[in-house]
Amino acid sequence: MSDSPSVTDHAPGGPAPYDALLLLSFGGPEAPEDVVPFLENVTRGRGIPKERLAEVGKHYFLFGGVSPINEQNRELLAALRKDFAEHGLDLPVHWGNRNWAPYLTDTLRELAAEGHRRVLTLATSAYAGYSGCRQYRENLADALATLRAEGLPELRVDKLRHFYNHPGFVRPMIDATLAALAGLPAGVRDGAHLAFTTHSIPDTMAETSGAPDDPARGTPGGAYVAQHLEVARLVADAVAEATGVAGRPWELVFQSRSGAPHVPWLEPDICEHLEALHAGGAPAAVMVPIGFVSDHMEVKYDLDTEATAKAAELGLPVARAATVGADPRFTAAVRELVLERAAVERGAQVERCALGTLGASHDVCAVACCPNPRAPRPAAAQL
Repeated sequence: MSDSPSVTDHAPGGPAPYDALLLLSFGGPEAPEDVVPFLENVTRGRGIPKERLAEVGKHYFLFGGVSPINEQNRELLAALRKDFAEHGLDLPVHWGNRNWAPYLTDTLRELAAEGHRRVLTLATSAYAGYSGCRQYRENLADALATLRAEGLPELRVDKLRHFYNHPGFVRPMIDATLAALAGLPAGVRDGAHLAFTTHSIPDTMAETSGAPDDPARGTPGGAYVAQHLEVARLVADAVAEATGVAGRPWELVFQSRSGAPHVPWLEPDICEHLEALHAGGAPAAVMVPIGFVSDHMEVKYDLDTEATAKAAELGLPVARAATVGADPRFTAAVRELVLERAAVERGAQVERCALGTLGASHDVCAVACCPNPRAPRPAAAQL
């Protein structure tokens, strides 16, 4: 369906068979002395010297060595617990990270020790792709293997479907884009271009993103790009309707590239895009980070610092839309997705919330979804 007011109405019965929700995220340093060890975790196995990691991590030091992501996860954790309690959803919410404390394995160990056996996972990435989906499922498989080796009771861990086109994710971004436009000078506001940004990834990784039988996987950039373009269109259309400005130019652009220069990655880069806008006579731009759930370091540094500095150098007025964060509509969406998946596990028929034309994503990933670009590895929450 294109939209539904609330899946809660269509999936009664509570969270059973699940007895816990896991908030799974990337993690980030919380003090200057954490930066290099954190980056060692992120790049483990690549043989990068500590001196190079300190150089790579210089943007963290601009912010006191603290990434905003962990505090933002604490805010989301509290918001989810509050929403669940207010709506009578008796489901504890726990938090674990891929690369920093609280570590995923420690959190799952605590869940097993407390008697939990069926855990549903919310990964803080809305789209298909190796880094945003399969790698988290590999992390889950690694953690579960560690728990088995320790003789702990077996956990079954599932993952919520991709939520990029859920109304509770899209609508806060529409409002954030309108607020950013309103912050521009009146004389340039109606002519401002929209630059929808997300993390650049290697072309080969993008092309193989999504399920093998997903038609979006066969499009340029695979499901990763197709899903982002869908959200960009939804936001741009809603902004046009709200402002009365039809035909406002927009483009999907990329940021945060970290790979070798000879490997093709998704382009254009946001700074190069701002240069092109300026050269083409655009009066202003709004950067809309649709690829990110919260205002973490890649938003604060790559957009608020680097891209904003580039715009100032060009004399191009810019504004940046906020991310979804702990918006109440997003926490409500998570609750609805939990109830939806629980109902499916109980064998019930549910009506799924999804805006646009791509429809609701699959519940369980196929083995060949978003393959590991280096070599196959075990992954949890798959067929």
